[in-house]
Amino acid sequence: MERTLILFKPDAVQRGLSGEILSRFEKKGLKIAGMKLMQISQELAATHYEAHKERPFYPGLVKFMTSSPVVALALEGIGAIAICRKLMGATFGSDADAGTIRGDYGVSRSFNLVHGSDSPEAAKRELGLFFPEGLVEYDYAAYNWIYDPVEELKK
Repeated sequence: MERTLILFKPDAVQRGLSGEILSRFEKKGLKIAGMKLMQISQELAATHYEAHKERPFYPGLVKFMTSSPVVALALEGIGAIAICRKLMGATFGSDADAGTIRGDYGVSRSFNLVHGSDSPEAAKRELGLFFPEGLVEYDYAAYNWIYDPVEELKK
């Protein structure tokens, strides 16, 4: 099973879209391994986005991400990173396909509702930043109805 970090950004929280966005991930069959509403500190935002530090949009991004609470979500499933990125849609809402989170709820180039890890390495790093206490381990009964063990073992 692969894990990924998803953040519902301040615009998603302030627009009351957290439940709708969460339901899309759950309906797809992803397991919640961690979830919390939190205010991101300047330090956490700076660390999380350090790869963009030299980019012109960095100060505005940090200011935006610390302007209001976010929902931090750890999701688990086979191919979770690719699945989540497909559900989220293209980075800019105006470019995102209908049926994706950004395509259905976003038009802005700045306010794009959600963040998702882009690789297993990034997911491990980001989950450590947002869930230093660790994630919840449990048997997810729905897996019995989501994955065919015979088919999944063939991969």
